[in-house]
Amino acid sequence: MINTKSIKDNNEFQKVLKQGKWYGADFICMYVQKNNLEINQIGLAIGKKAGKAYRRNHIKRLIRASYTVLEKDMEVGYNIVFTWKSNAEYENCTFDEINGDVSKMLKKAGILR
Repeated sequence: MINTKSIKDNNEFQKVLKQGKWYGADFICMYVQKNNLEINQIGLAIGKKAGKAYRRNHIKRLIRASYTVLEKDMEVGYNIVFTWKSNAEYENCTFDEINGDVSKMLKKAGILR
């Protein structure tokens, strides 16, 4: 990851989730808030409704990989939190679909150039 740091603090997560702008796609949702830094900070919140730990970790890996692929074409200065839609089917999910969702939402938010 070039210009990225993880959001680990619960207060930061909650701030982005409450005050950030929401974007939705087929499998995931994204909350975005400006952070006035020279880096992007990302957080992943995958609830237990998504499945057991190995499924949640797989979903996180797919989202991180998609973000990493798109990162070179992104603006900096944002806090971004990705969440999994509780009604989304894990079995039907592929990297291409996750990548499509992430790129679609980043374009909507004006972060992806």
